[in-house]
Amino acid sequence: MSIRPPAEAYEKVPTVIFPDSAKAAKTLAQEVKQLIETKNKAGKPAVLGMATGSTPVPFYRELIRLHKEEGLSFKNVITFNLDEYYGLSSDHPESYSMFMAEQLFDHIDIPKANINLPSGTVPGDQVFNHCRQYEEKIEASGGIDLQILGIGRTGHIGFNEPGSSRDSLTRRITLDRVTRQDAASDFRGEQNVPHFAITMGVGTILRAKKLVLMAWGENKAVMVAKAVEGPMTEVISASFLQDHPDARFFIDHGASRELTRVKLPWLVGPASWTPRETRRAMVWQAFKIKRPILKLVDEHYNENGLSDLLSEQGPAYQLNIRIFNQLQHTITGWPGGKPDEDDTYRPERARPYPKRCLVFSPEPQDAITGMGGTIDRLVEQGHDVRLIALTSGSLRVPDSEADKFAETLLELASNATNPTTWEPQVAYAREALGLLEAKGEFGEDPPLLRQLKGLILRGELRDAAHTVGLANDRVTFVDLPFYENGRYRRFKSTEEDHKVLVRLLQEHKPHQIYITGDAADPSSVAGICFRLLVAALQSCGGEDFAGSCSVWLYRGKERPLEPHEIDMAIPMSPLQIERKANALSRYGALSSLEKEAPETNRENARLYDALGLAEYEAIETFQRWRRV
Repeated sequence: MSIRPPAEAYEKVPTVIFPDSAKAAKTLAQEVKQLIETKNKAGKPAVLGMATGSTPVPFYRELIRLHKEEGLSFKNVITFNLDEYYGLSSDHPESYSMFMAEQLFDHIDIPKANINLPSGTVPGDQVFNHCRQYEEKIEASGGIDLQILGIGRTGHIGFNEPGSSRDSLTRRITLDRVTRQDAASDFRGEQNVPHFAITMGVGTILRAKKLVLMAWGENKAVMVAKAVEGPMTEVISASFLQDHPDARFFIDHGASRELTRVKLPWLVGPASWTPRETRRAMVWQAFKIKRPILKLVDEHYNENGLSDLLSEQGPAYQLNIRIFNQLQHTITGWPGGKPDEDDTYRPERARPYPKRCLVFSPEPQDAITGMGGTIDRLVEQGHDVRLIALTSGSLRVPDSEADKFAETLLELASNATNPTTWEPQVAYAREALGLLEAKGEFGEDPPLLRQLKGLILRGELRDAAHTVGLANDRVTFVDLPFYENGRYRRFKSTEEDHKVLVRLLQEHKPHQIYITGDAADPSSVAGICFRLLVAALQSCGGEDFAGSCSVWLYRGKERPLEPHEIDMAIPMSPLQIERKANALSRYGALSSLEKEAPETNRENARLYDALGLAEYEAIETFQRWRRV
């Protein structure tokens, strides 16, 4: 039995933290390459269990690269997929059969006869036999040599939702509400997401010889920690990987943040008491014992494993005051800096004033969701604020919105005093309605419909932006090619995307930039946009503006920043939080997390209040991007 390093003492499954998903994907792909080559030498096929969703996409791209550039052959590989939506045919654009073809199978030399997926169209009275035959086929192949897994927001592997037993087999299952919410963007609305799926069972998965679970981004961090460090439970099917002799987690920094060795490193070994780590420990301690920072005493430090911090930076009262002041200095009503004031302890510099501020919104709702109140404050304080919608967001607009728009056009035309002047609009509306009917509930949107849905969101964003003080001419729509030419979970950035952002930066020469996506899944719209902007800033490194431009990270759909992570906190009055809620109401389709943004802002204020800081109605939070 191997001995775990002390830092990993809380972890019940070996967990490897990679700098990013690309490095993890390369490492895993090399393991697959070695497995295939070893099996070939033994005259046996390599049997791989495959996963779907955005998580394995970097891994599949690396397998394709190995095939095309290094000659790795998949002719002697057999694959079994974890699951499939029940009710979708194999040629449905959101079926996992289609996903695997587009993401991997169509780009390598694997024989079609060697590809196995559950059927989404097997008649209901034949589902049991179909699932049993799937199990038998896995067994007849010699069993799965390496099973690839992701983890859902409910902690599921495959579609083994909460309540799935340790010994469950391949079966039809009802999808959890959270799982369906997470798939809503793929299906253009939660109402279109299938209610059922066929999935390998937990017991089926655990029979694989080796298991590797991948997870990227901070939204997966809580479930990763529960699966790795918590008890084995049917509530989190991924936790059963603790019961496997050769299971591992491959995660990035974002997905690791709730592990004890990352979140509370002083509990597992000597800590390096950097300013950020010190603040993290102090905030954690204050929340744990429910006392404000300034009321912590020596006994609290000793009882919570922080005696080293106290001996190194104490006494307690001076340490409390220092951290309290650091937190206090994050609070400012001047996100663009307060002109003609000493900015020594302010988050943002006073000069220049006014500043040119670029607010980047990966999808049209992100910036209003994450920092609508701060936009309002920047405009009110006289800064040159421009909101840049990087993508059209057309993929998130449900068909019902396009149908409503087309029907409204027809209604207006029918009531016009001179109907002939409306003939082009009538033709456009009828074409849109015809395309909606022709493509059906789940079909691909042709270009006209994507354009129409993008125009609908443009109108909603302009309306929302106006509500927080931005005029129409201060809103720019970029329509980055990676989005316009792609689909969720299938995006791939291009050189043209990079050039567009470089031109934007060179044109506006901003003093301030606001962006989200640093904590997002790297294959998500926000994650791709963030990496593109970072690359564009690096390309502009020689420009005069680049060195002095401050970059602030806000959170949209991702986990909110915790108090120790916050570098700038913008208080919001009751009127401002009301304006932000009104701005969000302008959007026809928001996720549950986006709708909750005002309440998240109120919770930020409650956390600051609990630490002993001033009590506000709500707070929007930001983290300074630190160039590496």
